[in-house]
Amino acid sequence: MNSQGLWNERFTLYSKELQKYLKYIFNGHLVFVMIIALGGLGYYYSEWIKTLDSSFPAALIISIVLGILMTRSPVSTFLKEADMVFLLALETKLTGYFKRSIILSIVLQSFLLFIVFIVSMPIYSKVTNAGSTEFLTILGLMIITKCINIGIHWYVLKYQEKSTARIDALIRLVLNIVLLYFALSNVNILLIIAPFILLSALLVYYKKSTRTKSLKWEVLIELEGKRMMNFYRFANLFTDVPSLRGKVARRKWLDWLLVSIPYSPNSSYLYLYARTMLRTNDYAGLLVRLTVIGAVIMMAFPSIWATVFITVLFLYMTGIQLLPVWRQHELKIWVSLYPLPAKMRQEAVVRLVSYFLCVEVIAFTIVMLVTGRFMAAAASAAAGVLFVIFFKGYSRKRMTSF
Repeated sequence: MNSQGLWNERFTLYSKELQKYLKYIFNGHLVFVMIIALGGLGYYYSEWIKTLDSSFPAALIISIVLGILMTRSPVSTFLKEADMVFLLALETKLTGYFKRSIILSIVLQSFLLFIVFIVSMPIYSKVTNAGSTEFLTILGLMIITKCINIGIHWYVLKYQEKSTARIDALIRLVLNIVLLYFALSNVNILLIIAPFILLSALLVYYKKSTRTKSLKWEVLIELEGKRMMNFYRFANLFTDVPSLRGKVARRKWLDWLLVSIPYSPNSSYLYLYARTMLRTNDYAGLLVRLTVIGAVIMMAFPSIWATVFITVLFLYMTGIQLLPVWRQHELKIWVSLYPLPAKMRQEAVVRLVSYFLCVEVIAFTIVMLVTGRFMAAAASAAAGVLFVIFFKGYSRKRMTSF
């Protein structure tokens, strides 16, 4: 078994899979929208930083955000389902394979950590007047700590009990946040060293305690599958992804939302796609995530124009990712056998996507009202309603091109 050759082959296949979809992503219209969005958010971000003073809890907020990123330490193994059969007997010869996976994970995650660190540093500099020396020291400490976190996570994956992984993640999260908070607060160096030593001790402990344990192949393959599905969901914004598989949940507690759909042949498509969107995580979970993120960003920017911009941006991001539900049942022949016109199917999807967007508009408006920004709430509601009306026509044109 040539573990280096196997890893190189898997990495090459993974790179080709990414490149296949990246060419659609970087040619898509959403990238243009995101560039404008980042430019707008960057402007309001810089204006917001100017309003900060020394009383702002920059160290605490930055340490929590970066601490979460440091704690989340997945390892890209590139394993496939068949490996549980064909590579299981060769586990002892795959040490080099997994070492390369760990090194790649450290490089990629350190880069992401660096980007977030650079974005957050203007806040820290404005509040504390820190210079480049402090930045480089904290960055080096973060990267070393990230390596320790990935090492700990790798050894914890060998435990059969899922509770071990949850407890470990909680402990590391607390230690990472405390470590970063002490480093950003310029406290005594002994206080900074203490959580670092505890993390190092955890790494040594898990390494020794798992020396006789074997890899949990089913766990590694499941995690690798979830990682690829996350990329496929993003790529699905720009092109059809045959490998995308959505996770379905019953969600009986949402059945009351379907009561208003009349029991008649004309409501067949409406009922089918309503069930689909409520039960599939790709759609229901998407709405919740983007609504929460959009609301949090709105609360950070007091400008009415920023509120309108964020409302339209997140409605567009939500709507464009909900439209692929149109293709959800295209391979099921019984859906095509409905004795109903195809246009009725299209209208059902347009109607449901509009309902989802209206829920998001209502959520944004309520958030603005609760925070006491009544003009921003009115502007957000008006912009949202106009966007939903516009998006209906856009959806019909877009679905004809599917």
